[in-house]
Amino acid sequence: MMVHRAARFAAFFMLLFTAPLAAQDVTLTSPDGSVEINGTLLGFDGDFYRLETIYGELTVDGSGVNCEGPACPDLQNYVAELSVSGSATIGEVLMPALIEAFALQAGYIAKRTPVDDTHFKYSLRNKSDQALVAEFTFRVTNTDEGFGDLLADEADIVMSLREIRLTENRRAREAGIGDLTEANRSRVLALDAMVPITAPGNPVDMISPAALARVFAGRVTNWQDLGGPDAPISIHLRDSKSGVSQAIQDRLMAPAGLVLDSNIVRHASNKALTQAVTDDPFSIGISSYSETGNADVLVLTGACGFSLRAGRVTIKTEDYPLTAPMFLYIPARRLPKLARDFLTYTRSPSAQIVIRRAGFVDQAPEELSINQQGDRFANAISLIGTEINLSEVKRLVEVLSPMKRLSTSFRFRTGSSDLDAQSLSNVQQLARAIETGVYDEREIKFVGFSDGQGPSDGNRQIAERRAQAVLAAVKKAAETVDLEDLKISVDAFGEALPMACDDSAWGRQVNRRVEVWVR
Repeated sequence: MMVHRAARFAAFFMLLFTAPLAAQDVTLTSPDGSVEINGTLLGFDGDFYRLETIYGELTVDGSGVNCEGPACPDLQNYVAELSVSGSATIGEVLMPALIEAFALQAGYIAKRTPVDDTHFKYSLRNKSDQALVAEFTFRVTNTDEGFGDLLADEADIVMSLREIRLTENRRAREAGIGDLTEANRSRVLALDAMVPITAPGNPVDMISPAALARVFAGRVTNWQDLGGPDAPISIHLRDSKSGVSQAIQDRLMAPAGLVLDSNIVRHASNKALTQAVTDDPFSIGISSYSETGNADVLVLTGACGFSLRAGRVTIKTEDYPLTAPMFLYIPARRLPKLARDFLTYTRSPSAQIVIRRAGFVDQAPEELSINQQGDRFANAISLIGTEINLSEVKRLVEVLSPMKRLSTSFRFRTGSSDLDAQSLSNVQQLARAIETGVYDEREIKFVGFSDGQGPSDGNRQIAERRAQAVLAAVKKAAETVDLEDLKISVDAFGEALPMACDDSAWGRQVNRRVEVWVR
């Protein structure tokens, strides 16, 4: 009979999760008393109960049941709770700025209370009656610790400076948290970049990614080998558990087949790192773009003469090869409505202003005229007759001159046709903009480009297929609008507009892209 009743009550169940509460026994009963469920209360989000029962873990719609037991929440004075853990770079400055801005816009009073060296709490209260409506608890350490807390069911959201590891994702699936590589399980909160820095006055002002990797692998040990003075190089990085340090291994060292030198001087914070580099005239470090202090930032260059400087636009477009998206990983569990409202706010135009004022790179799309991209076209012209066909460059100028390039670009994982993490987030951003009518009455063109490896005709065909794939992804994400009603097209120019030298994995990665042009 109980099984039959449970089946009748299945309409109330959803395979969702919430923030953990103290585990205690409760009984949920339907209004007519015909259905009764006993279990251990694992969480309540203001709308749904999460219970561990003899049928497994269930989530029950609170509007259809009465709750009895010592752990039943106070429905009249419900307080939303959210636990966030991970990167100190994100947690110490950016998230507090966003929470305070969200509270101001939503009509709440936000108060920050320190707990210990790594924990603090935000309390949100109604302005009218001072009633407590939410508590956001933060643990700010590093990316590794954030994923560890999530897997231990001690955090609802992870702040990360790198993509989730395969081993971490496997453990998440085994724990019932879901596949965190899926599109809706992570979002890019803001953008940053890994930039090489030196002490002020160091004569070396540029370096190739390949040379930078050899320096941090301990293969290049004297400044003389980089065009500087005859002096040993002192190398500095964040601690090995930091997301920035791990991203450097993934994005800089791995493509060169190298690992970080064991003798690197490690630092617990970006501030300590930049200060150490600034104080030592023969040092070099890799820091966050948002925290370079008084150090000099080196320009990335290559053998072909192209140079790429870290800046707001080059980081947004991923034209700078060592971009570092700042992620929030959100497991397959139902968060309190106020927490969901906050996450929605982080993608709003007003949140992008907050992100920029906090010193990070926002994701608000910018339109760049062809006149603002003179260096790119100069690079293409310099290669005419050797690697690039003149007629293709002429066609490119004719097609794109009347249009503007969006800073929203799409790139692919190394050796794969799958979009990288930042590009997956860009798909969602562009889809939302299209759904809200930002590009109504305008023409949108997805333009594919390739590296210079292989025949030019084949490269153009590959670039066109990538552009078609990106368009298909945006169409799928823009669920509430019929893109057939918009003027959207695809074109490709293969290797005709290189961003970087093709003689390295980093350069080829930058050149393989899909851009969005509008008019």
